[in-house]
Amino acid sequence: MNRSQLLNALAERNDMSRKEADAVLTSLVDLITETVARGEDVAISGFAKFRRIDRPARMARNPATGETVKVPAKRVARITPLKAFKDAVLSGKVAKRAPAKKKATAKKTTARKAAPRTAARTAPAKKKATAKKTTRRR
Repeated sequence: MNRSQLLNALAERNDMSRKEADAVLTSLVDLITETVARGEDVAISGFAKFRRIDRPARMARNPATGETVKVPAKRVARITPLKAFKDAVLSGKVAKRAPAKKKATAKKTTARKAAPRTAARTAPAKKKATAKKTTRRR
């Protein structure tokens, strides 16, 4: 799916125009990019975690010649898929989210006193193993 197809699907699912969907997607991508560029992590629960990693300079070895080479410091972006996303991809089934429901008011219940333990309710006693005498043959 490319950006154009994504915009069409987004507009269709959310009953908005393609232009509005483009504005929403562009705004989201810009916001994530700006936040990660500042060094802050962005985690979208159930989807992915975006993070900037600063790698220090180090010494490495060229495997062809065996020569040591200095690798300069660099900054990389890491995107880690989260559990719900990985599970959906691996199973091939996407869990659809139910529409938000209003919270029901909790009913008041009276607290019940725990019944005292009786001998009948306890675990049965284990039988003792009897030792057998064995005679030793010579």
